[in-house]
Amino acid sequence: MGKQKLKVVITDTGYASYEPETRQLDPVDAELVLAECSTEQEVAKACKDADGVITRLAPVGGEAIEMMENCRIISRYGVGVDNVDVAAATAKGIIVANVRGYCNEDVSDHALALLLSCVRKTVRRDKQVRAGAWDVAAADPIWRVAGKTLGLVGFGAIAQTLHRKLGGFALGAVLGFDPYVSGEDMGKAGVRKVELDELLKESDYISIHAPLTDETHHIIGREQFAMMKPTAILINTSRGPLVDPDALYDALKSGRINSAGIDVYEPEPPHSDCKLFGLDNVVLTDHAGWYSQESQLTLQQTTARNVALVLAGKPPLFCVNPEVLK
Repeated sequence: MGKQKLKVVITDTGYASYEPETRQLDPVDAELVLAECSTEQEVAKACKDADGVITRLAPVGGEAIEMMENCRIISRYGVGVDNVDVAAATAKGIIVANVRGYCNEDVSDHALALLLSCVRKTVRRDKQVRAGAWDVAAADPIWRVAGKTLGLVGFGAIAQTLHRKLGGFALGAVLGFDPYVSGEDMGKAGVRKVELDELLKESDYISIHAPLTDETHHIIGREQFAMMKPTAILINTSRGPLVDPDALYDALKSGRINSAGIDVYEPEPPHSDCKLFGLDNVVLTDHAGWYSQESQLTLQQTTARNVALVLAGKPPLFCVNPEVLK
């Protein structure tokens, strides 16, 4: 009787083809099983005998992890691992892996697109023209980008890529808030490190690029909106819960800030009665910042490559809990 194949379960699907994953797993003789899990109980059942788990959005919590008998690695499509109980996996000696850097160009492109859409009011103008309006500049003023102050909340790889792309726009100043990046390093990039309050008060455009943690949950709320200029534009392509959704709605509805470009929500997807849907000074997209044909291929390949490496007795390309490797 031949050796039993290793089993790798994808907890929830979302891509047209899984050939990239299959190609990565073939060399370790692993069978790929596609599941459609939306609850932790479904994850527990599907992954009970899996040697490796790949997850997208399904909740891989402590209960599901406790039920895993053979699992050596949980690899997530993406950078964040919000849906994985990393502590529970670590306690059980299971590696948690992610994919870093695959969409820096794409998210920064998207942040720039949202920013320019808000600055030039292209979405609003499109609707106005279709409705028969013309020459609405006096009632809907626009200010140029050159000379304005950009504030980056978080100065990791995506924020740095966005900063590079904005280099030709002749900004007046770029401010950065990030407790984990030194003022010296920001200064080398032409960014002045400041505290969050100063950034909010001085910036014309604010783009959020921070991770979601207990410390950053609702880092932008009513108090923070009160500090912003009435002409300020807020862009969020990071995580929805970084911004208090009720405070955002009130700031936009009341004119406390000029406009916003939002790609991420709390919750996701937003409910059909989401109050932002009724506003015309916000540009909304469907958590699409990460996406391009190139980034998706890299994401699928690398997520599966993490699993293949671990099943072959090697460390993954990207490990969230390196203490289990010791």
